[in-house]
Amino acid sequence: MEETKTSNLTKKTPFYKYHVEAGAKMVPFAGFMMPIQYTGITAEHLAVRNNVGLFDLSHMGEFEISGPGALGFLQKMTTNDVSTIKLGQIQYSCMCYENGGIVDDLLIYHLGDRYMLVVNASNIDKDYQWLQSHLNSDVKLIDISDNYGLLAVQGPNAQKVMESISSYNFESMPYYNSAVTEIGGHSVLFSRTGYTGEDGFELYIHPDACDDIWDKVIEAGKKMDMQFIGLGARDSLRMEMKMTLYGNDIDQTTTPIEASLSWIVKLDKGAFVGSDVIEKQKREKPKRRLICLELEGRAFPRVGYDLISEEQVVGKVTSGTFSPSLNKPIALGYLPLPLTKIGNTVNIKIRDKLFPAQIVKPPFYKKGTHR
Repeated sequence: MEETKTSNLTKKTPFYKYHVEAGAKMVPFAGFMMPIQYTGITAEHLAVRNNVGLFDLSHMGEFEISGPGALGFLQKMTTNDVSTIKLGQIQYSCMCYENGGIVDDLLIYHLGDRYMLVVNASNIDKDYQWLQSHLNSDVKLIDISDNYGLLAVQGPNAQKVMESISSYNFESMPYYNSAVTEIGGHSVLFSRTGYTGEDGFELYIHPDACDDIWDKVIEAGKKMDMQFIGLGARDSLRMEMKMTLYGNDIDQTTTPIEASLSWIVKLDKGAFVGSDVIEKQKREKPKRRLICLELEGRAFPRVGYDLISEEQVVGKVTSGTFSPSLNKPIALGYLPLPLTKIGNTVNIKIRDKLFPAQIVKPPFYKKGTHR
């Protein structure tokens, strides 16, 4: 990284110059200058759905957790059951406050003698301080975010790109697993994960190797007509799969139960931070739930727009976009539990007009490689 962790200046990822050369529209995001789009969000989105695209995700945060108490610490700090992760496997989870509100959602990598947590870019400092405040003497926590550049190769043809740069047996690699392979003479940790609903791989690259590996990936990608993908298409891709975004769909005011993330809450593993409140809410049912909404026409549902039922504001849009895959507007939002039945209709207020939106079963896009 070009700027230190303590700098107030916007950082640049190891791949910044390549984005500029490719004509990307660069914007400040979570403390980094990041590409929002290259050729256009719709074209980039469809490239990932139909072929393969390349993302720079170097803004994401990584923590290393080690020591004899590492497993017990993570069991206390996260909602999922970390004891079930085998060597090389990855688990999606979240951390909660005592009141059940979400600190962050994250990935946990089991790397043998240590665990690696991958956290949202905007939450790196907050997450680190939260974990640090609960640390035991037999657990070591290190922020290793500056130790990696991170590239994601995503789409139905992602494996073909990876097979051009590594001799690893990708065919036998399950989803949500990690391994180490050699790329261009460099040892690289990689995983079969992503935020798109398609097949894909994420590569954790030492800063000294970033230029070499970028060249290798680009060279392999040319054979597949791989496209550069910005944060705009990353957002629309994740929305089509109802993958939540911290700060929009989940935050300290929402619980995993309300956010329909009960599947990453394992109450039978023992107590964790927030488990009492979450268990009670699961037993008694939440007062609201995050739902998927589809609209007809071209009206664009934006974050914060009112959701209206029987002339009453009953919720707000937490994420909204025009879905390139479905060719219709889609939105996420919280509604009171009695209104959340699939097939029900509410109105979204857009520019002082009401547009009917139907509650649909997630995900919006049903044809993803991994859904």
